[in-house]
Amino acid sequence: MPEETKTPETAPAQAQTAGQFPVDTSHLSTAYANFCRVTGTPEELVLDFGLNTSMNPVPTEPVKLTHRLVVNFFTAKRLLGALHMAVQQHENVYGVLEVDIQKRMRAFGRPGGGGPGRGAPAGT
Repeated sequence: MPEETKTPETAPAQAQTAGQFPVDTSHLSTAYANFCRVTGTPEELVLDFGLNTSMNPVPTEPVKLTHRLVVNFFTAKRLLGALHMAVQQHENVYGVLEVDIQKRMRAFGRPGGGGPGRGAPAGT
């Protein structure tokens, strides 16, 4: 994902033309996660992110959680919509993402397979 660089001087002009809020990325940090745990309360949603280093189906070591994001449910619903749109755009370009690891492994094991975007029909 390309980094977005907006300075406080340029962000308001862009926000007025695009209908978005001004953004200051001067204190932005980036982290990688391949694991997310979702919990919450009646008022807030708690997202814990971390790195699962185990390649085994049954992990032998705990997932190291490194970041927690707490949002209200209004923000969570806007995030859900934005993520849905981003994944849909990705799938339109590269093919359907199969999240079931067993189905994904079967697709890679077929002759001429390789999964969506790599020779196999999308959605397999």
